[in-house]
Amino acid sequence: MTNQIAAKNITNQFAKRAKLKEVFSNLGPLFGFIGIVLLFSILTGGKIIQGKNLSLMLSQVFVLMTCCCGVFLIMTVGGLDFSQGSILGLSSIIFCWVSMYSIPLAIIAAVLSGALMGAFNGFFHVKFKIASFIVTMCSQYFFRGLCKYITTGGPVPASYNVLSLDQTWFKFLLMGIVLVVVFVIWHYTRVGVDLRAIGAGETAARFSGCRPDLTKFLVYVTAGAITGFASFINVVHVGAITGTAGRQLETQILIALVLGGMPISGGAKARFSNIILGTLTYCVLEKSLPMVFPVAATQQLVKGIIFLIVVALTIDHESLKVIK
Repeated sequence: MTNQIAAKNITNQFAKRAKLKEVFSNLGPLFGFIGIVLLFSILTGGKIIQGKNLSLMLSQVFVLMTCCCGVFLIMTVGGLDFSQGSILGLSSIIFCWVSMYSIPLAIIAAVLSGALMGAFNGFFHVKFKIASFIVTMCSQYFFRGLCKYITTGGPVPASYNVLSLDQTWFKFLLMGIVLVVVFVIWHYTRVGVDLRAIGAGETAARFSGCRPDLTKFLVYVTAGAITGFASFINVVHVGAITGTAGRQLETQILIALVLGGMPISGGAKARFSNIILGTLTYCVLEKSLPMVFPVAATQQLVKGIIFLIVVALTIDHESLKVIK
């Protein structure tokens, strides 16, 4: 009898620890975001929450949060995509070309070109079983090379009509459309269930009726299409595209999602809130650090330290594995 009671107590203790760990995993990114906002509000004397600086942060949020939606789906199935910046750059160039004739057609062309580049990544990843980070690193150089070749003669301008769309409410609306669509897919369709199942265990997911290869291919196509749509928001903001458009975007996306609590290995522990909290946290850091640390080298050092601390606190060692 005593042994049974002791065993029950131990079981209850483990259950409580698991519950606390789950609560920390869910609420940690939110508390982290609030803490960073409060910290830098104090360090900058309140400048970071002034209207002008909030507007500058928003201008960065639109494209980054939109692109995070696609990579969020990829990371849920346990993959990575290092070609997002190059896809954004090339899609932006295509948008600029077609915008000279029709803006609606330019949007369609940008989305289709992004989807095609995503299909390129998905095909080599699924068909030849090459790790996603290797495929996308290779395609990153390929797409970036095309961007630089096309822009050798100078920046590619968009139609003047596009510049008139550079309104905060309009860009917020475009980003909101993507967020709502991904949210509905994630929470209320079979696709969201399949994505989490594949990330948790591909073999088990296959036995449960999922089609991992087809699903992963379509995820890369979808992520590319979302980035193609984000290129519209990008061009509306900048007006013309150079060969370096979207540079380092893939790094920003990865850091933002991890700051938001996204598990590197994907699976059932992925949360839609990872997108929103992560992007906002990253943008606050990006705009606050130059105010506190004027030297660029110091900014990079502090960002690296913060990133390492967040990863160390949030990484799931039990399910950690090589990225697919």
